[in-house]
Amino acid sequence: MSSKRIAIAGLGEIGKTLARKLAQGLPGLALSGIATRDRVKAQAWLDREGISCPLIALDELPDHADLAVECAPAAILDQICRPMLNAGKEVMVLSASALLPRPDLIELARAKGGRIIVPTGALIGFDAVSAAAEGTIHSVQMITRKPPNGLAGAPYLVENRISVEGLTSALCVFKGSARDAAAAFPANVNVVAALSLAGIGPDRTTIEIWADPAVTRNCHQIKVESDSASFTMSIENIPSENPKTGRITALSAIAALRKLGASLQVGT
Repeated sequence: MSSKRIAIAGLGEIGKTLARKLAQGLPGLALSGIATRDRVKAQAWLDREGISCPLIALDELPDHADLAVECAPAAILDQICRPMLNAGKEVMVLSASALLPRPDLIELARAKGGRIIVPTGALIGFDAVSAAAEGTIHSVQMITRKPPNGLAGAPYLVENRISVEGLTSALCVFKGSARDAAAAFPANVNVVAALSLAGIGPDRTTIEIWADPAVTRNCHQIKVESDSASFTMSIENIPSENPKTGRITALSAIAALRKLGASLQVGT
């Protein structure tokens, strides 16, 4: 059986972690291409890692891959997804926040026979939320606490002149819907966007975002009330080299890729 070809769009910390893992070998999968802005820098990294893989343009993704993993800035999500979906292929999207204002991408996938996959990412309990959504979910509430440098530079903070520098106590910088949070903090709260897609949608899912100098990890608490179960989940994610992203995000994408070629799949 031929291997499923996997391309990576973006070669930051997450893209590099995926490239290493795919190059080492995942059953039924093959690293087939990498699309990145700085090809010279990318090729130097590939050479140092001993990874042989072609560097390609975003519009060449469908020619090289059956599935593309988006590990790039949210602003170029369209450029990654549209070529693949138009070709009836799959895209794994890590920038879930960028999906919320782009329902047309979901429609495109449906029309062309493509598929968008959103991995669990930095959260736990997606199986429970998805299962509860088959019944009736009454509410989904989330509280996120991050070290201040993990929120610095977010558009909402800049526009509202909210400073998180030099904080000595926790500061609630946002309270509202998942949809509004995704627009306000596009690089910081992909977790709540994914949670909303798994559950009751971005307008009914609510979130509080705190800049907290007392924490060193990205902390998330989720409370779900439904007609089948009430449950609370919490997780503390260790930041990667990029303080906006937890280390577990890349590992979640690897786990989702591994399922594609697995003989046994555990979890919905």
